[in-house]
Amino acid sequence: MDTNRKIAIIVGIFYITATVAYSIAMILLDPILSASDPLVRASENANQVILGTLLVLVDAVAVVGIGIWMYQVLKKHSQALALGFTGTRIAEGILFVMTIVPTLTLLTISREFVRAGALDAPYYQVLGRMLLSAGNWIFLLGYGLVFAISALILNFVLFRAKFVPRWLSGWGFISAVFVLGNFFLHSYGISSFEFLDFSIAIQEMVFALWLIIKGFDPAALAAGTA
Repeated sequence: MDTNRKIAIIVGIFYITATVAYSIAMILLDPILSASDPLVRASENANQVILGTLLVLVDAVAVVGIGIWMYQVLKKHSQALALGFTGTRIAEGILFVMTIVPTLTLLTISREFVRAGALDAPYYQVLGRMLLSAGNWIFLLGYGLVFAISALILNFVLFRAKFVPRWLSGWGFISAVFVLGNFFLHSYGISSFEFLDFSIAIQEMVFALWLIIKGFDPAALAAGTA
């Protein structure tokens, strides 16, 4: 197996790992963090919160792995854009790790909230809302902005270099534009179109399977190197 084929398989596995880990993490965490009483729910489901945060960490590691391994391929077309993609993926991974801190802090506060009397309850509730807001903004920056930029760079290079079929990279580029648009809508308090984000999720899974089964186009890679 040559190096480029190996990279394609590894990147495909990383994409699937990141998506599966994040999806399960949201299934575990979202019912707790979006509940009307997140402090109570967190204290009652501590193990679920911890498992969810660990899966977010797995997602972050996989995201960084994608950036590092894809650099070897993207630099064949443009080293500057390859560095940009790797840098944004590393930044995205760091931001995802940062979202764990407010969640675990919320878990600690939830235990104190349960032990506190009714007189102190408002203090913990305000603190809990602040932590949730911080976590949401960190996630929004990591996914809505940094991830969208990385996806734009990746699919732009893939489209220009023809490392994968252009219908696949074009799909990814347009989907990344949707994600970026949703970020700006959300930032200004405008209701975003959440369903548009599913397009990039589906595209990434198709891309991952393509890499595992077919790999990068050898002729395009050779032309890029030349």
